[in-house]
Amino acid sequence: MSSRLHFVEELKMGKIVYAAKITHIPRMILSEQPGPLHGCRDDAVEGLREVGRRILDAGAETLIVLDTHWLSNAGYHVNCASRFDGVYSSSEFPTQLKDLEYHAPGDPELGHAIAAAASAAGVPTFAHENKAMWLEYGTLVPLHFMNTGDRLKVVSMSGWLAWASIDESRKVGAALRAAIEASDRKVAVLASGSLSHRIHDNAVVLDHPYEISDEFNRQCDLRALDLWTQGRWKEFAGMLPTYARACSGEGWMHDTAMLMGALGWDAYQGCAEVIVPYFIASGTGQVIAQFPIAA
Repeated sequence: MSSRLHFVEELKMGKIVYAAKITHIPRMILSEQPGPLHGCRDDAVEGLREVGRRILDAGAETLIVLDTHWLSNAGYHVNCASRFDGVYSSSEFPTQLKDLEYHAPGDPELGHAIAAAASAAGVPTFAHENKAMWLEYGTLVPLHFMNTGDRLKVVSMSGWLAWASIDESRKVGAALRAAIEASDRKVAVLASGSLSHRIHDNAVVLDHPYEISDEFNRQCDLRALDLWTQGRWKEFAGMLPTYARACSGEGWMHDTAMLMGALGWDAYQGCAEVIVPYFIASGTGQVIAQFPIAA
């Protein structure tokens, strides 16, 4: 009897089936609309569409987005309403991102489990089923282009922790994985944010949409990507805290730290696959890269 119960438990064991670092730049929204910027970011648009296809092909049932546009000044947070429906306009980029409709089911059970696991690991984390708390565009822009509709339940997590440490995010990522494995879910995890994130100064930002703001940032970004594609995670983990600050990483790169924590941190064995090569958006460094998951 005990072996049969063990077999049933194995059948129910949840798993991360897909993982990636993605972009969410609002210029992609303009890229699909008529006008002078039509097609300007077709590469990134098609990259997110490909990510959506791969997530569904991997058999994912729930999508977790680590969203660097969700700022938290205290604690880590999980938005896990039973359903997300609304119309979003960005106060940050109102000329680029407005009236974006979204509709997606949520996964409250998994969201609460993640918050409980992270809190038990020593990092206070809170789950919310507040329908008045909208999704941020680090989640909404990828959802728009991945076109997964109601086929994936969505959980969004705060990925911009103003006063947290990279090590705290590593612990939250490890707890996220533990919560998934204790569930019966097949889950995709996306770290949604740029690499370096020093936007050009206001006086010139509109004139330099495709140029880096600081060559130092570009060189650090490219070095990080070399380490990713070579599978040199111990070196990357060692540089991440300084890299995040020195290069103004988006959300201080807490999304990346949580993703790496979920994958095993410096013990992760995979070599990243670049889906959309490194590109510049208004001074910031962007990429779409997949992190292979062992069978």
